[in-house]
Amino acid sequence: MALDSIQLRDEAVRDRIRLATEFLDPTDPRARTYRGDIVTMLNRGQRRLAVSLDDIRSHSRELVDGILFSPFEFAPAFDQALKNVIATIPNRAAFELDDDRMYYVAYEGSFGENSCNPRSLGSALLNRMICLEGIVAKASLVRPKVVKSVHWNEKKSTFLFREYHDQTMSTNKPGSLSVYPQTDDEGNPLVTEYGYCAYRDHQTITVQEMPERAPPGQLPRGVDVLMDDDMVDRVKAGDRIQLVGIYRSLGNRNAGPGSSIFKTLILANNVVLLSSKSGGGIAQATITDTDIRNINKMSKRPNIFAELSASLAPSIFGHAYVKKAILLMLLGGMEKNLPNGTHLRGDINILLIGDPSTAKSQLLRFVLNTAPLAITTTGRGSSGVGLTAAVTTDKETGDRRLEAGAMVLADRGIVCIDEFDKMSDIDRVAIHEVMEQQTVTIAKAGIHTTLNARCSVIAAANPIFGQYDSNRDPAKNIALPDSLLSRFDLLFVITDDIDDSRDRQISEHVLRMHAYRPPGTEEGAPIRETQNQTLGIGLREDGDARSSNAANRKGGPTNHTTEVYEKHNPVLHAGMEPRRDRRGRITSKEPVTPISMAFIKKYIQYSKTRCKPQLTQDASNYIVKAYSDLRNDVMDIATRRTAPMTARTLETLIRLSTAHAKARLSATVEKEDAVVAEEVLKFALFKEGRARREDGFR
Repeated sequence: MALDSIQLRDEAVRDRIRLATEFLDPTDPRARTYRGDIVTMLNRGQRRLAVSLDDIRSHSRELVDGILFSPFEFAPAFDQALKNVIATIPNRAAFELDDDRMYYVAYEGSFGENSCNPRSLGSALLNRMICLEGIVAKASLVRPKVVKSVHWNEKKSTFLFREYHDQTMSTNKPGSLSVYPQTDDEGNPLVTEYGYCAYRDHQTITVQEMPERAPPGQLPRGVDVLMDDDMVDRVKAGDRIQLVGIYRSLGNRNAGPGSSIFKTLILANNVVLLSSKSGGGIAQATITDTDIRNINKMSKRPNIFAELSASLAPSIFGHAYVKKAILLMLLGGMEKNLPNGTHLRGDINILLIGDPSTAKSQLLRFVLNTAPLAITTTGRGSSGVGLTAAVTTDKETGDRRLEAGAMVLADRGIVCIDEFDKMSDIDRVAIHEVMEQQTVTIAKAGIHTTLNARCSVIAAANPIFGQYDSNRDPAKNIALPDSLLSRFDLLFVITDDIDDSRDRQISEHVLRMHAYRPPGTEEGAPIRETQNQTLGIGLREDGDARSSNAANRKGGPTNHTTEVYEKHNPVLHAGMEPRRDRRGRITSKEPVTPISMAFIKKYIQYSKTRCKPQLTQDASNYIVKAYSDLRNDVMDIATRRTAPMTARTLETLIRLSTAHAKARLSATVEKEDAVVAEEVLKFALFKEGRARREDGFR
């Protein structure tokens, strides 16, 4: 009876290999064949062939169900079928046909219900081929793992071979003895022939839930992933990836004999860097053709920059120039990588220093909710290594592992740091390199590496005495060194000035906000905080980037058009400015019609991906003259500047001008862009400009 079961099992294995071979290299000339892809793979020196599940699904439903729900039986069959097809390709090198050389099939395409994130992993997905999106939080060192050992018996003059299989291999073979042989059955000593042994690279990474997709009030969850052979070193800490692998459980050696809890992990099969896709893997909205027409139409409006900036945080009074600066930061400049290795950053850094209750934190929260990728932290709750990167020790293996900090995780995004003045000096020094070179260099515990941290920084801080003293110089109010202040492109001092009419406006606005009731709710009805929230990828269905992820998970994108404007609400849009012309003169007491936030997000996304403005000669000449004038103004002893005037200020003018050109969807940076950049910078430095009196409080 046992012999019959073994024969049936062997017959089933041969049938699976035959079906997989027929799919990869069919005899029907009209069918899709992967023979050309296999030749291309071999010519590139690769050993992993990407196969679409959609092609397998159209070929055989049995095969695709087997891969998704029984990967331990069908995945090795596809790997063996790939090796059989390679053996039939003529004129190949001898090493490519070696029996010990492994080839793998990597899967891509639609995974259906097997698509998940680290939070939605559960027991129902065990022993399945899954597709998971996340961010690499940790990455261990690459270690060799022995898969076959060869030993020499001097007394008998014979060789002993032993293969090793464990639960971390995607094969259906039973686990082998983990004891490394020292003697044979008769007690004769064995000598290991290391030259004949076979090893396989091994690495462990931790994939964590993307910060912007974690439900409110909950920590991002993670899962360990095992990378073997050619999969090692494909990703690093901070990368956003789409991972395909087998979710399985391992025996827990540390648990007691009565424990039924097992450790779970993922055996990696394929990894796609989301940064190689459009938008760098950051959650983004789907832009329709109608949206593109509306965006191009809006870009031709003469005062589009003023309309966009006025629509940012419309419920906050004043702060006209701060809102302009935030819009320029969201648009960003143009980074340059010169042939000699010099990196010129294009991200704009902003520092807000002011009295308490001047809406600094609210502006940071607005940026956090508007930017497609933003990570928030506080000064007291952050350390230098927590912001950059840290070297930790793996509890299980004792290996040194690199753990990414907030700024590495926010690569190509924005970092919001509140209570910036509460950080210690040692921790603040750690972010100097990130803010200018945009890299994190680690040289600890034998690990020397460099991580990308190409992010903008917007920070908020209080003056040194809690309240800003206008009788003192700005340098005596700001307890930060010039080496750090020069790395901020714009530094705004926000003061709480006493003004009777303005205080009345603010108090009326606050009372209206407290009396506001969302539409569709009844008076006295209980508030359901978890309403319209899910534990999956998609959080909302409001037309923004997160809703597009929800739709993608359900099987289709959200291709609906976003409305450009939204109806003016005296409660929600009380901070909107009156209408002005291009010179800043008030043309009407009626407030500007607010542009919807969903459209602003699409507008910023479109301009950042499509516009790469180049400096014109007129703009260059104006920037040089403006920089020279600013340096001369600083020489005046009576002038109280808020930030040091260095060569970085010149780069600030270039970045601001480029960002303003992006707001116009222009291919060139004109003189008018440089004029606006100088106006914003002068207000940040000397509080000169139209909004000097209007930017007092909120």
